[in-house]
Amino acid sequence: MDDWYETEIRVRYSETDQMGIAHNANYFIWFEIGRGELCRAKGFSYKEMEDEENALMVVAESYCRYKSPAYYEDVLTVRTQVGEIRSRSLRFIYEVYRASDETLLAEGETLHLVTDRDKKVRKLPEIYRNRLVESPEQAFPADHAPS
Repeated sequence: MDDWYETEIRVRYSETDQMGIAHNANYFIWFEIGRGELCRAKGFSYKEMEDEENALMVVAESYCRYKSPAYYEDVLTVRTQVGEIRSRSLRFIYEVYRASDETLLAEGETLHLVTDRDKKVRKLPEIYRNRLVESPEQAFPADHAPS
């Protein structure tokens, strides 16, 4: 499961401080964007999984190591991959790069427990497990992924 999915974002003014540096909390938002886009590229959305299978991916752990700052108007590449899938949990791995000079800005992970709407831990439905581990050539291209 070493296939990276890349999402491009631009640092918005509201995400920065007076020096134009992106606030550290934004990286977790950018991780979520990358995770959502990876799922769409694999042929499903969070909403579909929640509505059709009563399966929610709850963040149980999050980690970010900051390497270099991002600035207002920087175009960033958020690289996301599935690090581990267990019967009731998933781990995603992230890297955030500045596109202009390919500087690694941050790296991180999130661990998710699969629950139902009543917050009871449950198994990840097989259909989503299969989609997450399928080879990239079988996934939807980013501009054709379901919304």
